[in-house]
Amino acid sequence: MNTPNLKETWKKHYAIAPSSIDKMSQVDGVISAYNSNIDAVLKITPKLIEDLCSELKLSYEEITNIAYSKIRTKEDVLKAIVKCFTSGIAEEWLVEEVSVFKWLQERIGYDRLQMGGQAGIVANAMAVCGAQNVYVHCASLPKLQAELFLDLPNLKSCDEKGEIKKAHDIDRTTDLPLIHWILEFDIDAEINIDGHKIKCPKSNRFIATYDPLNFELYTDSYFNKQAHNLSHDYIVLSGYHMLTEKLPNGKTSADIIDNSLELLKGWKKGTRDCVIHLEVASTQDKVVRKQIIEKIAPEMDSIGLNERETIDVLEVINKEDLAKKCDKETTSANLFDGIVAIKEKTKCPRIQLHMFGLYLTLQDKNYKISANANRNGMITAAVVSAGKAGTGAINDKNALLWAKDMEVADKSLEELERLASHIKSLYGENALMSEGICSTDKYDIIAIPTILVPKPLTLVGMGDTISSISLVASR
Repeated sequence: MNTPNLKETWKKHYAIAPSSIDKMSQVDGVISAYNSNIDAVLKITPKLIEDLCSELKLSYEEITNIAYSKIRTKEDVLKAIVKCFTSGIAEEWLVEEVSVFKWLQERIGYDRLQMGGQAGIVANAMAVCGAQNVYVHCASLPKLQAELFLDLPNLKSCDEKGEIKKAHDIDRTTDLPLIHWILEFDIDAEINIDGHKIKCPKSNRFIATYDPLNFELYTDSYFNKQAHNLSHDYIVLSGYHMLTEKLPNGKTSADIIDNSLELLKGWKKGTRDCVIHLEVASTQDKVVRKQIIEKIAPEMDSIGLNERETIDVLEVINKEDLAKKCDKETTSANLFDGIVAIKEKTKCPRIQLHMFGLYLTLQDKNYKISANANRNGMITAAVVSAGKAGTGAINDKNALLWAKDMEVADKSLEELERLASHIKSLYGENALMSEGICSTDKYDIIAIPTILVPKPLTLVGMGDTISSISLVASR
């Protein structure tokens, strides 16, 4: 089948998206936990950098003398900015002192605020797609955070008294905002420090993060109590990736993970067919990454990851050669072998990979969601994520279906063809190119080519949106 015919075939498959979104209104409840935060985005100018250096009386020698990658003083903020600006690289440093956090609020400010954290992003997506009740966990929920939740009656959280209320209207006044400053800079921008002229070689960003609660996977006691009694069909989890092996408060990641799994048992109690999904996310601490795969993933009904996260996981399950192969050639064929290895390690019944141009699900035979239903959910996610990329946000139904009549991309079909050829070499002839489904004796393999938006307005939270909608829209 040639490319035009394939595109027409997939356009017919994609016609399911509007009705799949409508069916999401039949979902009784979704719990989204753990991490919600505020992203404060600022385009940082050369003048601001120079002014701050002057205010803090920092010489070129001082600002380029970096002893550690943490923020304990105002000067550390400037050191990190200049480092990233000079090399055109992206880094994230943690703000460890509340006094520096307050200085960032007062002196640095922001151009705009947006929802941050996987749980917050997923909650907004689930609510606008029409799930009857979306319950979002918030370690901190002052007005500044609450107003980033969509003003929808089905999107709920716990107020200061522990009562379930519309999340947008809550103001836990004693909660301190958890802010991730995203400081963006442009290629060819130039700063002058003590006569040293520095030109930025690549547009990028530096992130200064003040988020002490999410970095210890803090669980709100009111939400935990309510979750035992909430009616829900799905639990979507993330936030474990923010842990480190040893925390400043003396706790360990292993203790925190074990405690969270105990809490989840209570959340599941009395709910017959609840599906629990883990979004793996980029986990820098290798010990924590291994704990996520060995402790959490085997307890899940589903896990989601992207290309980079797949490679990172392979590195901690003694599949270093496969990780290197995927890193060198990040193709659907190599990544398929990667998620097979991860599935065999975790025994998780469903794994979904979202990569550039292709979504791929590997699930057990007779999984509680059929292969066809999974394909429909993935298609729906592809339409919604393209709408998010094309419009900058998915705040209403129009944005959800913005891309519904667009064709799948040529590159997406190329990646699907690469996968189909690989599956043929392993399992024989298949209909992945035209149907997106291949059943073997052991697995159902579902893969779809996606819509690619040429000039996306945003890519923030795309993976979280894809994974959650793929799952929930497949009912």
